[in-house]
Amino acid sequence: MKALLVLIFGVFCAAAMADEPLPVEQYSYAQHLDIAHVISTSDVADVCAVVPVRMTYEDSKGQRHILEYHVMGNGCSNG
Repeated sequence: MKALLVLIFGVFCAAAMADEPLPVEQYSYAQHLDIAHVISTSDVADVCAVVPVRMTYEDSKGQRHILEYHVMGNGCSNG
């Protein structure tokens, strides 16, 4: 009975730890990226300025990462 309770408690603890938010890594040009699978990217803002974007991805070891980098917004007109 005690072993069953310990097993159930262990499963709940593992599930709680899996829900921890991932730290956001800031991209730099010197950084080596190991991107095996892109899970999602945030939308680019409709402004004419440089804006942050986040990409969630898995590396070759299956670990999930969130990377923040900067792009030009979609609000600029070329006319």
